[in-house]
Amino acid sequence: MKRQPLIFCSLLFFITSCTTSPSVDQKKVAAFLQTYNEQYTKLYSKSSEMAWAVQTHIVAGDTMNAYNSRMADEAMAAFTGSKENIEQAQAFLKFEKELDPISIKQLKKILFLAASSPQTIADVVKDRIKAETAQTEKLYGYKFMLEGKEITPNEINKILSEQTDLTLRQKAWESSKEIGVVLKPGLTNLVALRNKVVQGLGYDDYFTYMASEYGLTRKEMMEYLAKFNKELWPLYRELHTYARYELAAKFKQPVPDLIPAHWLTNKWGQDWNEMISVKGMNLDSALNKKSAEWLAKQGENFYVSMGFPTLPETFWSKSSFYPVSKDAGYKKNTHASAWHMNLDQDVRTLMSIEPNAEWYETIHHEYGHIYYYLCYSNEKVPNLLREGANRAYHEAVGSMLGLAAMQQPFVANLGLIPASASVDTMNQLLKEALNYVVFIPWSAGTMSNFEHDLYSQQLSPDEYNTRWWNYVKKYQGIAPPTERDERYCDAASKTHINDDPAGYYDYALSYIILFQIHDYISKNILHQDPRFTNYFGNKEIGKYLNDLLSVGGAADWRVLLKEKTGEDLSARAMLAYFNPLMAYLKEKNKGRTYSLPENLN
Repeated sequence: MKRQPLIFCSLLFFITSCTTSPSVDQKKVAAFLQTYNEQYTKLYSKSSEMAWAVQTHIVAGDTMNAYNSRMADEAMAAFTGSKENIEQAQAFLKFEKELDPISIKQLKKILFLAASSPQTIADVVKDRIKAETAQTEKLYGYKFMLEGKEITPNEINKILSEQTDLTLRQKAWESSKEIGVVLKPGLTNLVALRNKVVQGLGYDDYFTYMASEYGLTRKEMMEYLAKFNKELWPLYRELHTYARYELAAKFKQPVPDLIPAHWLTNKWGQDWNEMISVKGMNLDSALNKKSAEWLAKQGENFYVSMGFPTLPETFWSKSSFYPVSKDAGYKKNTHASAWHMNLDQDVRTLMSIEPNAEWYETIHHEYGHIYYYLCYSNEKVPNLLREGANRAYHEAVGSMLGLAAMQQPFVANLGLIPASASVDTMNQLLKEALNYVVFIPWSAGTMSNFEHDLYSQQLSPDEYNTRWWNYVKKYQGIAPPTERDERYCDAASKTHINDDPAGYYDYALSYIILFQIHDYISKNILHQDPRFTNYFGNKEIGKYLNDLLSVGGAADWRVLLKEKTGEDLSARAMLAYFNPLMAYLKEKNKGRTYSLPENLN
């Protein structure tokens, strides 16, 4: 080899040194992430405790809990949205190719969190937190009234579930919507503030921001939802026709084109399953004889039977399981929820359990969240990534285990029905469809489209109720009992519109994922018909679920779904599950007039 002159070699070295890309200091990345996780956990825990107090102990005129919650949220916002954290995460991500996947995920999560509270616009962030706290107080401190007397949400539900007097049903339904009038000004303010906050880090609007956590654009998310609505529409159309005629007969009324909202047991028409009583599967008659405490404990027994550990003692001592009496001097949020208080072993649930089938299923669902928390609270998952693989996974797991707990072999195993009970399996499938299938047009249609417009189109408050009912009619085929003008804000009567905004499609996607996972378990572990399973006591299912859950948010959700089910996100499994119902419904609906269009446009 010919030697180059020394001066040339020196010049070459200089040029090479100057053009070589600098590398990231891996120790500095690790140190930054460790410090961030520690401070994030400390602030998250404080915020959770204060939020817990706000939702479990609401006293009229007492603002201390709300103040403490706001201060904790402001401290969290100041940290997650700090300029220093944003700049440091951005600087490290410039060397993304040199970083391990877990570090990359954490750094991107830091930036996602920062976008909800960027301290470059700290005053706007504080205004948003203050407004959200005030809205939560109004939401959960509201007194529902019926004919001049206070009524609880559970009592409204009971009227809609049991009464056949349409006048009383309408009054109860209208009572449930009056809260929207109180909440409308706060919602209008929150929409503007939420948009303004995330625009500080370059997002178009809050809906776009929320969809980005899936790695999807706003348009891509809406295309997913439209696809699922379109695929399930033929079955929903049959269910809607069936429901119109059956409800008209029940209430001795002419068959309407659109289902009057107060004819349904659910205040938003998101679940119609109470229309059907399945012979041999009357769980209410068995559960009404049980105590609320029995139901709470039975949820744990199910998970333990599959090999999961018993729940921590603090779960039982710190959770809020049962309704608050009217003379208690305080109120609480009556919407069931699961809480991961410290991103470790402090897990709690907030419920108002009564011994019936609805709460029985809800308990199994909420405990699914609780065990998800516990599974990914392990040393392999940084606290920052202790969450579902995506937001829908949490709901998918909870809903799937709620479904499993309602299937005939499972409830027979518990002695809630006789093992020899003769069950109308087609009627049972219809009941399930009136829950799971009916939910898709509501979640992927009405709720998601309304919130899309609310945030991305800056929908005028003068159009809230009109736009809301246009979507209810289009996607659900439901109409209000009387005209609802713009004084009302019926959308705001749904908790999520106020305090869990622009992500209701999580539930729609969760139902799709639910059936994919359940289909895999049924066919590959249990070797049972997906409609006729018993998870109880199966340790192999427990291991499969633990493997799925323990990675938390450290995994790519698409890769994880493909690995655990063998397919990409798809409604195939859900459609297959309910496929036997189509021929049955077409036969039932012979001679009946369809009021929904053949195709959803």
